[in-house]
Amino acid sequence: MRNKGQVRVLILALLLVIASVPAMAQLAKHSVTEFDAPGAGKVFSPVCASAFLGFLGCGTTPLANNDLGMVVGTYSDKNIVLHGFLRTSDGNITSLDAPGAGQQAAQGTAAYAINDLGVIAGTFQDSSNVYHGFLLSPYGNYITIDVLGEGTGPQQGALATNVNLVGTVAGSYIDGNGVNHGFVGSPDSGFTPFDPPGSVFTYPCEETCLGLDGTVIGFFSDANGTAHGFVRTPDGNIAVIDAPGAGTGSGLGTVAASINWAGVITGYSVDSNNVAHGFVRNLDGSFATFDDPKASQAPGAGTAAFSINLFGATTGAYWDANFAAHGFERGPSGKFTNFNVPRAGRGAGQGTRPSTNNLWGAVTGWYIDARNVNHGFVWMPDEER
Repeated sequence: MRNKGQVRVLILALLLVIASVPAMAQLAKHSVTEFDAPGAGKVFSPVCASAFLGFLGCGTTPLANNDLGMVVGTYSDKNIVLHGFLRTSDGNITSLDAPGAGQQAAQGTAAYAINDLGVIAGTFQDSSNVYHGFLLSPYGNYITIDVLGEGTGPQQGALATNVNLVGTVAGSYIDGNGVNHGFVGSPDSGFTPFDPPGSVFTYPCEETCLGLDGTVIGFFSDANGTAHGFVRTPDGNIAVIDAPGAGTGSGLGTVAASINWAGVITGYSVDSNNVAHGFVRNLDGSFATFDDPKASQAPGAGTAAFSINLFGATTGAYWDANFAAHGFERGPSGKFTNFNVPRAGRGAGQGTRPSTNNLWGAVTGWYIDARNVNHGFVWMPDEER
């Protein structure tokens, strides 16, 4: 771990690098670039749809972008084996396979997060269907991550889903009883497990849920099935986040989904009518809740925010009356910009699904076509928003 002085130097150096990058999204007009990883399968299967706890789907699934325009994610091949990928800002895509990753259907590698130094955090499932986290350096060196207390049976183990600028990692591990817990730390200093009080399922959220100082956010479920957001500070203190209007009961409650460098959090809540609403939680603990103007208010629909950048722009999805997803970016002033990938499906469970946005407001994510197969995209915002 680096000390605070080293962190400040890293941040300054990073900002100087970013300032030298061509204007990127800041100078670009609204555009969407579609892509598929070379070798990605183009057929839906229940096998890839349920792989890696059922979060990743079939086809190409981008999960995160950094401020230099790099994108990481995962794709399933024709044999339904998963591979990570790195897409550079010029569109070049490299496949990633962690050492020890299984090569049977639904096994393989997923790259979840990338920091601005090019360090990637991810997860692989081995030939015994056990999960292990990993870090991948820009030079191609892998470090495997396992956490004390993780289970060693099928669908157990450690999942690394976040990495910050100084190499701290956060994620979850599944114990021998199949219960999820959070962890944070580094290969050098070790990993600390944690659970909010009353949790029966702890899940630090993915991709952008780890602050520069090691603050971790996510959600947990209580014994009644209600979801609550949490913020865990580096000293181990855990605060519970319940957004205004959040419901209580199975499948309802609050999910903290992203934290920016300034410590501002975004996410969504599900009310008692099973409708989702976005929120931003400010540093003073106050909330600003919001709904995309085009979102349906039918049960099972609504608005969900998934990522927030340094300037306070959030990205996420809203669902229409047919339960198809559409992308949005909400500027710091509260203005919504909606977007869709032209070839996205329009049926229930299909559509455009953003994942993260970077400093420039560029959004990456995936769209689900009419055959329920995932494809990647990068959306660039208008110059004036």
